[in-house]
Amino acid sequence: MIFVFITISILVLALPLVGYIFATLVIYPKRYGYEETRQIETDKGRMDPQQFAAWEKEEFFIPTRHGYDLHAMFFPMPGSRRGVILTHGITYTLFGSVKYMPIFRKLGFNILIYDLRHHGKSGGPNATFGFYEKYDLQSVMDWMIQRLGPDAVIGTHGESMGASISLQHAAIDPRAAFVIEDCGYSDLTGQLTYRLGVEYFLPPFPLLSLANLATRLLSGMSFEQVSPIATIGQVSAPVLFIHGEQDGYILPQMARDLYAKKAKGPRVLYLAPDAHHAEAFTANPQAYREQVRAFLCDNHIIPCSAE
Repeated sequence: MIFVFITISILVLALPLVGYIFATLVIYPKRYGYEETRQIETDKGRMDPQQFAAWEKEEFFIPTRHGYDLHAMFFPMPGSRRGVILTHGITYTLFGSVKYMPIFRKLGFNILIYDLRHHGKSGGPNATFGFYEKYDLQSVMDWMIQRLGPDAVIGTHGESMGASISLQHAAIDPRAAFVIEDCGYSDLTGQLTYRLGVEYFLPPFPLLSLANLATRLLSGMSFEQVSPIATIGQVSAPVLFIHGEQDGYILPQMARDLYAKKAKGPRVLYLAPDAHHAEAFTANPQAYREQVRAFLCDNHIIPCSAE
């Protein structure tokens, strides 16, 4: 009886510590180095270093309302008033966005890529999956509008966490002319519940509740405050939802749910065959390019004659 009591007491005392550890894994993820991601993208053939070096570019930092700066690069397209902001996924850097740039350059877009907070060369104490990052993207949009002019047509493209950030941003910033979200999560609590079961074979209660409390204390964010599906109804901009059919990290059902919930404005859903997480483009590059071009054409962002 005493042994059972001691065992239960240890478990009860240990649970808050385990919740804290899980919270730190979420908001302080192990990140790839800046130069490391450049090399990965080059080695995997997703980035041509000579082409990248040849593109005219400006490198700078954008201040945010939260007191840190975002590292960014701008690639001008002379004579064009169209722009797109590309947002990478968790643990990575702006080099993860480079593979999409030729699509938009061919269609005549000015392009801005940047390191998310707590990633690459950007500041920021932790990752919050869109809670603070949506306001950072708003600051990036401010910079683009100041550079291209108030009548410029500027949209966003995001991959994985970047996709969910783009959706959360569009819900608070009507200046986004379009959103292309690639393999984003619809709800952080749902995503963490799924990953907790897949990676650790654990139910969400009580660990997720304890981790949520620790996260709130460490970052000011609660998991339930990060839910693109809860705010997708506020997005009137056209949205292209892209997801790999074989994505086992963020399930494609999340894209279907987001698509079904979007009530305002145009929407398109493209499920890429045989594509795993963040591989919709690399698995089907021609189909991906055509989906993007058709989406932008149908919503009068580009002339339909654009190649």
